[in-house]
Amino acid sequence: MKDKIHPKYGPAKVTCVCGETFITGSTKKELKVEICSKCHPFYTGSQRTVETGGRAEKFRKKYGLK
Repeated sequence: MKDKIHPKYGPAKVTCVCGETFITGSTKKELKVEICSKCHPFYTGSQRTVETGGRAEKFRKKYGLK
């Protein structure tokens, strides 16, 4: 890699909305995420619904589903 054109890569603190924090590598010092491996339904086995923009609700309304 060429010198002085790439951002510095170092440790970064990742914080999830559930309260989980962990350290990883990034060009930013701090990252905030909405879903992590501790609260994601795929890893936890719980069926917590994650909907963005009401698209699922719009689909249910369109096809008369509950």
